[in-house]
Amino acid sequence: MGQVEEEGNERIALKRELGLFSAVSFIVAVMIGSGIFVSPTSALERSGSVGFCLIVWISCGIVSLLGALAFAELSTVVPRSGAEYAYFIEAFSPLHQYAGQIPAFICSWVYVMLLRPAEVAVIMLTFAEYSVQPFSGYLSNLSEESMFKLKKLIAILALGLITYINLTSVKLYVKVQNIFTVCKVVACIFVIIGGMWWLCTGHTELLKKPFDGTTNSPGDVALAFYSGLWAYDGWTSAAIVTEEIQKPEVNILKSILIAVPLITVLYVSMNLMYMAALTIPEMISAPAVAVLWAEKVLPSWLSFVIPFGVALSTFGCSLSIQFGVSRLCYVAGSEGHIPRVFSFVHIEKMTPAAAVAFQGLLALFCMLLGDIIALIEFASFLTWVFYGLAMLSLIIMRRTKPDASRPYAVPIMIPWIILSISIFLAVTPIVHEPSFKYLFALLFILCGIGIYHTYVYKKVRSSLAARITYLIQILCLVVAPDKKD
Repeated sequence: MGQVEEEGNERIALKRELGLFSAVSFIVAVMIGSGIFVSPTSALERSGSVGFCLIVWISCGIVSLLGALAFAELSTVVPRSGAEYAYFIEAFSPLHQYAGQIPAFICSWVYVMLLRPAEVAVIMLTFAEYSVQPFSGYLSNLSEESMFKLKKLIAILALGLITYINLTSVKLYVKVQNIFTVCKVVACIFVIIGGMWWLCTGHTELLKKPFDGTTNSPGDVALAFYSGLWAYDGWTSAAIVTEEIQKPEVNILKSILIAVPLITVLYVSMNLMYMAALTIPEMISAPAVAVLWAEKVLPSWLSFVIPFGVALSTFGCSLSIQFGVSRLCYVAGSEGHIPRVFSFVHIEKMTPAAAVAFQGLLALFCMLLGDIIALIEFASFLTWVFYGLAMLSLIIMRRTKPDASRPYAVPIMIPWIILSISIFLAVTPIVHEPSFKYLFALLFILCGIGIYHTYVYKKVRSSLAARITYLIQILCLVVAPDKKD
């Protein structure tokens, strides 16, 4: 079947709509989800003391910054969207005709088909939970089942809204995201100011012996750092949308140098304020730490602020995750690792509309499926496997692309350090808590390799696939992007 014909003379391609502020906003949006408000306690539980917990949070922020700086170099050597996926293509594909493309394919297979849609679904359900909370007094007559259905409906409507925003235009996404990012940072600052007021009124007893109870167990120290580094996940965000950032060779590095230290300051300060008002047992047992903190520190008429802050954070975070993974769809489609129609661009809006709609449908499916947390748990440890392979890609391309443009280059020790940390973070959950979910992850990867062998390497095609491609083009008004000069 033929492809939909493009209209007009305008070049069909993604546009560079994200300036420096928007790039910073994107990183902040992905890194600050609901975790810092709801459950930032794993590092505290493992470290055993306030002082050592703060050291863990600061150290994890530094490690995240080092990893992000390595990605900044990679984004100049491989100036394409997709982050680690694009780097695997450039680094490993030339090494072997068959196996060289498998890391990139598995990366797209895990992120596009499972991990990111499941994350969006969970975050949207959290959004629904906290957007309803300020109105709980008016909904007290609802049964538990009716409340569950109401929250599910709100989550589905919110998912539809973020999908609409990402379908409509990058400019609309940028405007909405910038507003939400500013609001969520303000919410974090609100917690910090509230905590400072608490300390200034003389409530310092919980901080007087900051290192009392510090763990002596190497295993607990390792798990404390493991928890902290997971909380900072998202520092690769700017590299995912390289092709839509203005002056990426400059702005990606600048956005990282602004966003990651900013988030480190916010995370460390918020944890300090939580621990100034709540005991360690209170924080560990609290279903939502920030809500319990607000009940103790803030006047009752400000009780809506924390649920409002969580709702803002979750909405903005899911909006950006969907924006980013749809760009991974776009790049993977252009490589033939997923159906090529997902690399097509809307003829007027210049968005990867088919990829955005596909991600919206996958997130909806995950939301209706039920146990989404299990989906994330059995695949999320692979994220650090991909980060480690990205560091290996940088090391390889220092040798295979010595003359590539590198406006910025990290000391070679940094990728080796992050590679070692990645191995630790990938292996730790398997050793600490062996589970069948890791077997399922292996089976999911093997299934992906089977699909790669059949449809990517052997290039098996069917008339049905061509018909479906044509139907998607008609429904989404997308065409293949113009080739770059």
